[in-house]
Amino acid sequence: MDRETFKSMLKQAGFNKRTFSEYLGVKYQSVNSWGNNGRGIPYWVESWLHLYIENKKCKQIKNVLKDSGVCNYG
Repeated sequence: MDRETFKSMLKQAGFNKRTFSEYLGVKYQSVNSWGNNGRGIPYWVESWLHLYIENKKCKQIKNVLKDSGVCNYG
């Protein structure tokens, strides 16, 4: 994952580097340094963000269906 993809995925997930670090319980300085000065972004970040974004979309769809009365589940 390159730096630009990381920034784009953070935005899609509704995070900035600070809120992402707080959500994960990781020091902001660590997250802020990812992708800078030859320091790579951890291997797990891309899949984590991908799953988070997909889950967020599913929750939005679920809420739309629930609000429309199409589905009646919690």
